[in-house]
Amino acid sequence: MSKLGFLFTAYLLIWIALAGYLLSLFTRQRRIDRELLNLQEQLKRRS
Repeated sequence: MSKLGFLFTAYLLIWIALAGYLLSLFTRQRRIDRELLNLQEQLKRRS
């Protein structure tokens, strides 16, 4: 593999890893938001 091909592959892999990381952050944030809403509803029901 040429040097340019190697650099392009490394660059592409870095962007793929970054996209996967951001996707995991967004899904985790959605899960936390759902849990907060659930807890707020439980608190409203108690009072």
